[in-house]
Amino acid sequence: MHIVAKHLMKSFGRFQATKDVSFEIEKGKLIGLLGPSGGGKTTILRMLAGLEEPDSGDILFHGQKVNHLPPQARGIGFVFQNYALFRHMTVYDNIAFGLTVQKRSKQEIKARVTELVELTGLKGLEKRLPHQLSGGQRQRVAFARAIAPEPQLLLLDEPFAAIDAKVRKELRTWLKDMINRVGITTIFVTHDQEEAVEVADQIMIIHQGALEQQGAPIDIYQHPQTPFVAGFIGESNQVERIEQFKGFEKASLEQAKAIIRPEFVEIGYSNEISFPSAAEIGTVKNVYFRGTNWQAEVEVNGQILFAYRSLEQETLKPGDPVHVLIHRVYLFNENAHQTLENGLKIDPLPVHI
Repeated sequence: MHIVAKHLMKSFGRFQATKDVSFEIEKGKLIGLLGPSGGGKTTILRMLAGLEEPDSGDILFHGQKVNHLPPQARGIGFVFQNYALFRHMTVYDNIAFGLTVQKRSKQEIKARVTELVELTGLKGLEKRLPHQLSGGQRQRVAFARAIAPEPQLLLLDEPFAAIDAKVRKELRTWLKDMINRVGITTIFVTHDQEEAVEVADQIMIIHQGALEQQGAPIDIYQHPQTPFVAGFIGESNQVERIEQFKGFEKASLEQAKAIIRPEFVEIGYSNEISFPSAAEIGTVKNVYFRGTNWQAEVEVNGQILFAYRSLEQETLKPGDPVHVLIHRVYLFNENAHQTLENGLKIDPLPVHI
């Protein structure tokens, strides 16, 4: 299903849930609606589903306006955060429910349920009740039930929120593979950026009711267009007066916020830095073990930066003087954004006489 949303506005009393939200979603794409809690993600999902009607703006499916169509007329499958399975029905009957409502023949229902049981890895569990299943198995039943009537659009409201971390990771991979195989346009709500980056073809970042940015995960990560996106995706440092740092003296964006990701910062002793002349001198304040690396907190020019350091390198200690090299900075003001590279990262070659 090809989806277009134009200038969606929705308020609940004095609270404005969405503010002039417009977007387009290509057929067959897996889209992550990402943002902090209360930002408007679920409201957008519910408007697409027909569970809420926008105060103004239009929703078009395949070019047809659907604002006033009821949910059952939109060709949508919906998976809720709490599964919403029928407790008195077996796995088979849960999956078959939508097909039964459509009054499909018993042969059609059996063939479709058998297909989905295989697809979702539920073979052998058909006669079990929901309370006899694990959280991951219940979620797979919910997915199978939602796609059984062959909807054109699948909507998922934080589908992995009630599942433990290990199973959640397994289900992410399974979901992406399943959606690619069945080819249904799918939109899922999440506040977990790792989940969105790993699963989605495209991410839509929603904040305070507005669409901050839409694009492929790698594009959003590498080219954030707003300070919120730069700070929300990945980890970041916010720095005042970036022109005081070596290599960024010519930063020219007026009244700009400078945001630096920890991976943009190289930290170490003098013999470890790739371009010493472009480095600042700082002091290590704290060092945190993060499993795959160290995260160092360092004070430079009266400001705090965080940087990553390999476990293979000599361990830094609080109080150590270190060289700090900033490779890249994101600059933002109200009207523009820039990505700046350190202008001093070319040490002159030695002159031999």
